[in-house]
Amino acid sequence: MYHVVLTDTAPAKERHMKSLRHAAGASLAVVAVAVSGCTYASEESAASEGNSSNGGPSSSTEIIGSIKKDPTLAAMVPDDIRESGTLRNGTAANYAPAEFIDTDGSTVVGFDVDYVKAIGKLMGLQVTTTNSAFPSLIPAIGSKYDLSASSFTITPERQNQVTLTSYFKAGYSMAVPKGNPKRISPDDLCGHSVAVQTGTAQQTAAQQKSKKCTEAGKKPIDLLSYESQSDATTNVAGGKADVLYADSVITGYAIKQTSKLEALGNITDASMFGVATAKNDGGLSKAIQAATQKLIDDGTMKKLLTSWGTEDGLIETSQVNPES
Repeated sequence: MYHVVLTDTAPAKERHMKSLRHAAGASLAVVAVAVSGCTYASEESAASEGNSSNGGPSSSTEIIGSIKKDPTLAAMVPDDIRESGTLRNGTAANYAPAEFIDTDGSTVVGFDVDYVKAIGKLMGLQVTTTNSAFPSLIPAIGSKYDLSASSFTITPERQNQVTLTSYFKAGYSMAVPKGNPKRISPDDLCGHSVAVQTGTAQQTAAQQKSKKCTEAGKKPIDLLSYESQSDATTNVAGGKADVLYADSVITGYAIKQTSKLEALGNITDASMFGVATAKNDGGLSKAIQAATQKLIDDGTMKKLLTSWGTEDGLIETSQVNPES
């Protein structure tokens, strides 16, 4: 393992202004190969302050740059974090367009990353984002990370482990190879291979579907679990797995980036995403909720999501530990 500290200077955002802002190199890891440093063996830490984009006025870099410190929100930050001047974010950077490695092979980008930078600006804090394995994120919150914004669907199981503050919504959706050559029905995945990312809500949902298959006397689902979402997508696009099962925004993004996939069925199980903090976070979750609500109310959140083509995930109200 290695740990590299990088200044976030890659001109990432202008490449995402059309068709979910293009993300041509690193994000094509979702359809071809797992590209350039997007591995769990490595950890990439990127400071939030310096990303210099040449994009237009709607680029997320310029949106974030226009955000000013809010003294009221800054005062809500726990003393130890405020004194450090840094908000430490952990994420699994292989879940485009939420969080992934940019074309430079090192910089972590995505709408989750930009969102944390935005709340950091309101709090008067520099943000560092570290890339790590998805299953390792929650156990490290409160020690290695102050928070984790990594597309966590809010579930009772996760709420037993951490505090989750809502900021986005998405459903579950599936994709199959173009033309659906195996004529798979979204209502019957029994006997088919389903690719998911390890530790996701879709992995749990697929396990539940497989149990119902066996209870009905059918073949179970052949559940293929990958540490990287890009590996799951690549194997479906390449015909090694029958169905991709992921958050709707992730599946939709993968379909837009390749001619090899198409949607299977409709979006289901609409759920909130939550920023994870420690169960006893000293009030950090309250500060995050207030900062998130400010971004929603003043239109900044909509601008940020629109810059990534994910504005459908905009919510009206942020809550700490909402009912899941």
